[in-house]
Amino acid sequence: MRRTSFVLLLVACGTVTAADADPLANWHQWRGPLADGSAPNANPPVKWDATTNVRWKAEVPGKGSSTPVVWGDRVFVTTAVKTDRVAKPDELPVPDPKFKLVPPPPTNFYKFVVLCYDRGTGKLLWEKVAAERLPHEGTHETHSYAGGSPTTDGKHLYLSFGSAGTFCYDFDGNQKWKRDLGVMHTRLGWGEAVTPVVAGGSLLVNYDQEADSALYCLDAATGKDRWVAKRDEKTTWNVPLVVEFGGKTQVVTSGTTRIRSYDLGTGELIWQCAGMTVNPIPSPVRVGDSVVCMSGYKGSAVVSVPLCSTGDLGTDGKVNWRYGTGTPYVPSPAVVGSRLYFTGGNGEMLTVLDAKTGKPVIDQERLPQVKSFYGSPATAAGRVYFTDRSGVTVVLKAGDALDVLSVNKLGEPVDASPVLVGKQLFLRGERTLFCIEER
Repeated sequence: MRRTSFVLLLVACGTVTAADADPLANWHQWRGPLADGSAPNANPPVKWDATTNVRWKAEVPGKGSSTPVVWGDRVFVTTAVKTDRVAKPDELPVPDPKFKLVPPPPTNFYKFVVLCYDRGTGKLLWEKVAAERLPHEGTHETHSYAGGSPTTDGKHLYLSFGSAGTFCYDFDGNQKWKRDLGVMHTRLGWGEAVTPVVAGGSLLVNYDQEADSALYCLDAATGKDRWVAKRDEKTTWNVPLVVEFGGKTQVVTSGTTRIRSYDLGTGELIWQCAGMTVNPIPSPVRVGDSVVCMSGYKGSAVVSVPLCSTGDLGTDGKVNWRYGTGTPYVPSPAVVGSRLYFTGGNGEMLTVLDAKTGKPVIDQERLPQVKSFYGSPATAAGRVYFTDRSGVTVVLKAGDALDVLSVNKLGEPVDASPVLVGKQLFLRGERTLFCIEER
């Protein structure tokens, strides 16, 4: 049902046909074909290291934590490259006193770059500079100016560098349109990570920030507004989830004030629900006829909301269940059947919940030889892949007990999420894009 719905959304864009749009054969967006970390048709390797089962590796210039996307024979990556151009005194940004900044703004200009690699060889097919500008804010010491992942509908590539612009390219690297949605002001100047979502001819861009937050629905063909929903939210960094239910297509976003569902066609609010902590970074996932949201900064919260909901559920409205321990801060959960896999905070303690009941199946058990996670887990072929910030990947056998199949050390830091396509695993490291395939 979910695969059929997604194909219909792509066909509605007018860019692909049902015959050539197999969402399960690609990884077209940050959380994979079903937006929940799963790749039902993939069967990637279980074991590798820096030299074993590495089909190819390619240099990635600059710095970024965005996750690659894959369609057909192409792999797309975004990055930000610090240039030698130093701002003149009159070019330096003037701080807005309404917003507290912890890291200072940079004095060097940056190039905001999109790269396209050949999936079979790792050869760089093209490189385009989407923008060159002086960022008005710094970033958290562990962040970058390329935190938002791209997405594709099979014919065009969509990406957002937040304050530096939102862009559309064709697969040959020709820019089709660009939009300036304005300057963002993030919490304490920790940095931006805007990941767009394409569905039904629309491009959804979550612009949550410290003031003037909004969810933009753009025409995917032109970049012009279809609707804009103003949001009573501060900075969130999560990615909208698009789901079909009851004859409507819903756009679900997480937030400190409210989890919200909007009508994709009109932008009207369908339902909303309280329950998240501040800084909700994990993105919503669908499990059956419900959506699950979680957050883990200065507290822990998980809530499962029926997609048939309407109106404001507040803090006491009818939901399926709530859970309040061991939730992630930065990573999003992975869905394996009726199970939710996630780690606590940014650490190594694994929890697995029964998504039907909200009861723990595995309750905060330690994953071996890993410490800290920014990337989100991915799952395929009855396995779950967790890649930590040092580049170590723990592969688990999916099940109701902690069953470690392998621990794989790449030798390079990784903040992006693993990408599972066919027999390949893609990992975007600090300097290198790796294609892992059993040989």
